[in-house]
Amino acid sequence: MSFDEIIDRRGTHSVKWDMMDKIYQVPADSGIAMWVADMDFRPPACVQNALENMTGHGVYGYYGDDSSYLAAICWWMKTRHNWEVAPEAILTSHGLVNGTALCVQAFTEKGDGVAVMAPVYHAFGRVIKASDRRLVELPLATVDGRYEMDFDAWEAMMDPGVKMMILCSPHNPGGRVWSPDDLTRVAEFCKRHDLVLVSDEIHHDLVFGGAKHTVMPNAAPEILDRLVMMTATTKTFNIAGSHTGNIIVPDAKLRAKVQGVMNALGISGNTFGFMMAEAAYSPEGAAWVDELVAYIDGNRKLFDEGVNAIPGLASMALEATYLAWVDFSGTGMAPAEFKARVEKEAGIAANHGDSFGLGGESYLRFNLATPRARVVEAVERLKKAFADLQ
Repeated sequence: MSFDEIIDRRGTHSVKWDMMDKIYQVPADSGIAMWVADMDFRPPACVQNALENMTGHGVYGYYGDDSSYLAAICWWMKTRHNWEVAPEAILTSHGLVNGTALCVQAFTEKGDGVAVMAPVYHAFGRVIKASDRRLVELPLATVDGRYEMDFDAWEAMMDPGVKMMILCSPHNPGGRVWSPDDLTRVAEFCKRHDLVLVSDEIHHDLVFGGAKHTVMPNAAPEILDRLVMMTATTKTFNIAGSHTGNIIVPDAKLRAKVQGVMNALGISGNTFGFMMAEAAYSPEGAAWVDELVAYIDGNRKLFDEGVNAIPGLASMALEATYLAWVDFSGTGMAPAEFKARVEKEAGIAANHGDSFGLGGESYLRFNLATPRARVVEAVERLKKAFADLQ
């Protein structure tokens, strides 16, 4: 795989490229799409081959006998994350936003509170509010340029009406890999407040610079009776369009609640997603991921060096994900001004930080999973857009 290859995604119904003009007024013919969290790379050949085998067969019926699919998930979690997963614990959702919604329905009632660590992935809040639940934003503290959990502050914000917590691990948008001690304290917090913990670990394969991701069941096995794990191939292998994710629930009683909601809504997986995920979770897929992570790490270093050299801009040190989180507060500009410079002058579409909730107002999120030439170009455009500060 050559990650340097420029693949033209315009006109392919790509949200990232075909919607950026409508949403950001950044033209696709001259702009750089750095917002939606999918990659501008093809997946590994093993995934493409699986699809070609399907199309070659030419019959697209219902999927059955998921034993090899479940075995592939179990193999991946054991070999890549040292986590023993029982096949019967795995439920398949239409991606992890759907998985989040299913958990909200399964473990809370209308009016209940659902806690998140803000700022955080914007879909959590969207799903919580749309389900008529109460979004409880527990603010992360910024210490030495990275996010830290602030349990002392959070204690005062809790009430008996909060029933569930969603953990983003690794953190999106901050790119933080939580330590085993952090995760243990999260588990203690959830036990103390009687919360179901939903741990979204979709970025757990994309970790850089010597950081090490720890899955929550290994960090705190004592909370398996209140833990729901969410994982997927979609971010790791750039197959988000397959809308396939896994809700892994070790506890049978909790699992039955999720399964009940899925049954009530008539939710089942799609054949394409099953086949793509099984192909991805393989030795060939693992080798591709290793190359991908090394490439994105290079993009990360290049982007951070360039952006941090611009007075007033600060890119948070990225330990995981491919999503740079850039603080513009040092410019003294109002959000409307720095957004206009990035979008109108630099021609870059980046996610607005305020969409990630409390604490994101001075930030923009940039997707670095694109050929390096585009990252170089984006840095140069940002330097020009903020040239008066240099």
